[in-house]
Amino acid sequence: MVESGAVKNVITFADEVVVDLQLSNPALHIRKRAEVDVLKVIHEKVYEKAKIKVNISVAQPEPSAPKANEIKGKPIPGIQNIVAVASGKGGVGKSTVTANLAVTLSKMGFKVGLLDADIYGPSAPIMFDVVNEKPLSVKVDGRSKMKPIESYGVKILSIGFFTSPDQAVVWRGPMAAKALNQMIFDAAWGELDFLLLDLPPGTGDIHLSIMQSLPITGAVVVSTPQHVALADAKKGVAMFQQDSINVPVLGIVENMAYFTPEELPENKYHIFGKDGARNLAEDLKVPFLGELPLVQSIREAGDVGRPAALQDNTIIAASFDEITKNVVQQVVERNKDLPPTEAIKITTMAGCAAVKK
Repeated sequence: MVESGAVKNVITFADEVVVDLQLSNPALHIRKRAEVDVLKVIHEKVYEKAKIKVNISVAQPEPSAPKANEIKGKPIPGIQNIVAVASGKGGVGKSTVTANLAVTLSKMGFKVGLLDADIYGPSAPIMFDVVNEKPLSVKVDGRSKMKPIESYGVKILSIGFFTSPDQAVVWRGPMAAKALNQMIFDAAWGELDFLLLDLPPGTGDIHLSIMQSLPITGAVVVSTPQHVALADAKKGVAMFQQDSINVPVLGIVENMAYFTPEELPENKYHIFGKDGARNLAEDLKVPFLGELPLVQSIREAGDVGRPAALQDNTIIAASFDEITKNVVQQVVERNKDLPPTEAIKITTMAGCAAVKK
């Protein structure tokens, strides 16, 4: 009892002894047993006629800090990292960045999937030239699952595969969330190093549903340099940093950063402002992942269904390579707390990408 710290105090006066005990177990029989042991030891070892009083108290456990009410989803077997690509407002090129990030990761040797989570404005089928494709049903462990459409080495699922091109999706939040969950958990994704989520613009119901469904590794926020876009991008970053969501922001991508005419390749015209997203990243203390020029071929590549990052030996491909490399590096940094085997695996993946590049 002394060695365990249960004996807090012993007072003797003539033949009287007072012993203060503090126990961790409040059970009555434990307290009675401790009192009997104290009486027995003192009577046998010290003085058999001692008048003994044993005061027993129960130690109160230290109050634990309340757990944060975080929104966290359950992992999908076989998927190592889930990266959400978001924007505060529409029209800043979020889907374009997602598509090109996906094909660049694939070029680097990673196994990549893309979930088009923009229920009301799906664009992945057009950008990957698979508008007329339909996912097939396959058996996985006795269950029927959707087989994603594969294009340029990327596995793709989108609500656009299940609706006609001219059909508007007029759904309330719960129905949209249910459709998303089906595409997430009823899909045969297989083994993936990265699953990219092309989120809809804004900070609403779909975003919360995604956070509840999946454990997001990190988020990439896309913005253009002008103030009206940066104000919404700031809200997008704040959404992921909320205590209830707590998703690491891997960084900000500045799209349409400048325009360079083909006939004046040395000139840069900052049509929407200069370094707006770079400065925002610095202010918010999140990484700046890189900038993309305002180039006609990026738009044309998306329209014809062949992402611009597949154009070798161009400034565009180099820009997407740099951004993708920075995203992978941030994922590696965020995985430092993983068990050793997982951390080694992803670090090795990053090393392979650097070597291949």
